[in-house]
Amino acid sequence: MTFKEAIKQGIPEKLPNKKPYDAQINHAPKRKDILSKEEKQLALRNALRYFDAKHHAELLPEFSEELDKYGRIYMYRFRPDYKIYARPIEEYPGECEQAKAIMLMIQNNLDYAVAQHPHELITYGGNGAVFQNWAQYLLAMKYLSEMNDEQTLVMNSGHPLGLFPSHKDAPRVVVTNGMMIPNYSKQDDWEKFNALGVTQYGQMTAGSYMYIGPQGIVHGTTITVLNGFRKIKKEPKGGLFVTSGLGGMSGAQPKAGNIAGCVTVCAEVNEKATKTRHSQGWVDEIISDLDLLSKRVKDAVSKKETVSIAFNGNIVEVWEKFDEENIKIDLGSDQTSLHNPWAGGYYPVGLTYGEANEMMATNPEKFKDEVQKSLRRHVDAINKHTSKGTYFFDYGNAFLLEASRAGADVYKDQNGKMASSSSLEEGAGGWAYPSYVQDIMGPMCFDYGFGPFRWVCASGKAEDLQKTDEMACEVLEELMKNSPKEIQQQMQDNITWIKGAQENKLVVGSQARILYADAEGRIRIASAFNKAISEGKIGTVILGRDHHDVSGTDSPYRETSNIYDGSRFTADMAIQNVIGDSFRGATWVSIHNGGGVGWGEVINGGFGMVLDGSIDAQRRLESMLFWDVNNGIARRSWARNDEAIFAIKRAMQDNPNLKVTLPNLVDDSLFE
Repeated sequence: MTFKEAIKQGIPEKLPNKKPYDAQINHAPKRKDILSKEEKQLALRNALRYFDAKHHAELLPEFSEELDKYGRIYMYRFRPDYKIYARPIEEYPGECEQAKAIMLMIQNNLDYAVAQHPHELITYGGNGAVFQNWAQYLLAMKYLSEMNDEQTLVMNSGHPLGLFPSHKDAPRVVVTNGMMIPNYSKQDDWEKFNALGVTQYGQMTAGSYMYIGPQGIVHGTTITVLNGFRKIKKEPKGGLFVTSGLGGMSGAQPKAGNIAGCVTVCAEVNEKATKTRHSQGWVDEIISDLDLLSKRVKDAVSKKETVSIAFNGNIVEVWEKFDEENIKIDLGSDQTSLHNPWAGGYYPVGLTYGEANEMMATNPEKFKDEVQKSLRRHVDAINKHTSKGTYFFDYGNAFLLEASRAGADVYKDQNGKMASSSSLEEGAGGWAYPSYVQDIMGPMCFDYGFGPFRWVCASGKAEDLQKTDEMACEVLEELMKNSPKEIQQQMQDNITWIKGAQENKLVVGSQARILYADAEGRIRIASAFNKAISEGKIGTVILGRDHHDVSGTDSPYRETSNIYDGSRFTADMAIQNVIGDSFRGATWVSIHNGGGVGWGEVINGGFGMVLDGSIDAQRRLESMLFWDVNNGIARRSWARNDEAIFAIKRAMQDNPNLKVTLPNLVDDSLFE
C-alpha cells in the first residue's frame, strides 16, 4: 500500500497486527488511575465506537490493558507503518491544497525528531497532544484527503466530528481543545476526562498543528536573554544563564544562550531528552557530575566562552552547588512543565527519573508531596542567589504559581523580606520575582505588536527557506529606514536574528522559520512570499504563529501578566481573536484551554494560513494579519499600557478604517 493509499484508507477494515512496545522511544509517563470501574467501562465504550462491532471482542481486552497499564487508551495497534514527517506538499493525497498543507503540519507535529512522546501523539510539554489516540489521527487524515474547498473539518479535542458544508473563504479546519465548562478545569478534571477519551490538552501549538520544534521558542528566548542582560547592564559575553528543561519548547534555551553569547547551564532529568538535544546540536556539552560542572562553568565564564552545557540531573542541585561554590549566576529562570506538576512536568529532587515516574503512577499523593517539598527547596536556593545579585524571572511555566501553592518563599512582604505566599490571596500580586512578560516581552514586544510570526515552506526544500529568509530580511531592513525610534531596537534584533538563522541551524522537522514582527512587518513579509509564489520562485508557504503572542492568549501569569486594569483574568481577547481570524481568511483556527501555564489557567488561540500566490491569498493575508495583531494592541492600550497606546495610534493613522476606543488617563494626584 502506498503512502497516499494508507492516508485515504483511514481506519482499516481489517485489523492490523499488534505492535510491540518500543522501549527506545521517549514515552509519556503512566497517568494516574483516576477512573472508577463504571468510568473505565465508559472509556472503553468511547474508544470502541471508532471501530466496526465485529472487532470489539478482540480490541476490548487490548484497550482495557492499555488503560490499566498507561492510564490512557492510545490504540498503539493502529499506529501507521509509514514514517511520519512533513513531506513535500505534493506527496499528500487530495484535491484541496489547503487540506494537504494541514496534513503536512499534523505530520510535522508527530515527527519523531520533533515530538516529545510520538507514540502517545504528544508533541511537547508532557501532555500537549495532537490527538488522543491513533484512530483519531487516521480518521482526521482521511477526512482531509477527501476535503474540497467548500467544506470545513470540525475537530473536538482531537476527535474529528466530521466534514461540514461551508464556503471557500471559511476555515478548512476549526479546532477546539479542552474547552471545559469553567467549574471542570482542575488538574484532576483533565486526568479524568482525558482518560475517558472526551477531551485533551492541546498545549498551544501541539493541538493546533503549528509546532515547529524548539525553534518555535528560540527567537523569543533569545530576545528574553538579550534583554535580561540589558536590564542588568551586562554584556552576555562572560555572563551565566542557569535554567532547566530540555524537553519540547524548553529545549530551545541552550541554543538561545549560544546565539546571545553567554554561558548557559540547563538541567534535565530525562537522559533521553538530553541526548536528543545534544544530537540535534541544540546543546554543546553534557555533564553528569556537579563537581565537574562547577569546574567547567568557572572556566567558561573566566574565558568568556559562548557555550551551552546540559547537566544530567536535577536543577535544584545545580542552584545549591553553585551557591556553595560561590558561582555568580547572572540570569536565572526555569522552564520545566510546571503547568503539569503531578504528571511528569516537574521531577522532584532526591528521586531518580525512574523512581519519580513510578511514584507518580502508584502513589500520586506522595509524589505531589515530594514535588512541593522540592519546589520549596528550589526556591530557597534561588533566593540565596538573588540576594547576591542574580536576576531571576518566571518564564511563564507556572513556576511561581506552583511554588506559592507549595508554600515556598516567593512573596515579598511590605518590608521587602522574602515570605511564604500562604497569606497572599491568589492573583493579588506581590510575587518577589517578575514574569518575563511583565519585565521584558510585554512592554518591549507585545505592547508594540511584535510577536512570534512563523512560516513553513511546504515544498520541503531548504533553498525555499533560504529565499524566504532573504525576503524577510529585505522587508525588515526597508521598514527600519522609516520606523519610529520606539521600535528601532526591536527591528534591529529581528534583522540580526534572521541574518543568523541559516548558520544557527534551527530547523528540526519541517523547513520552518520564526521571526518576531509587528502587523506591518508580517503583512509585508507575507505579501513578498505570495508574490514570489505567483512568480514561481518558491513553492507554497504556510503562515502561522505561536499562540504566545500579542493577542492570541489570555493568561494572567504570562501573556497578559502586564495588564494592570484588572482584566487579566478575562478571556475576551483570545476568543475575539479566533472568531475574527475565522471570517477574515484563516485556513484553520484553534482555541484551547491550557497552554504552557496549565489547565484552567489560560485560554489561547492560533491560526494557520496557506499562501498559494493567488489574489485571494493576498486579500486574506492583508485582512487577517492586520486584525490578528491589532486586536491585542487595542486591548493592551485600553489597559493604559503606554507602548500599546503609541502602537494603536500609529495603526489608526495607517488604516482609516481602524477606530479604537482610547483610554482617558486619570491624574494620580486626584487620589492623594
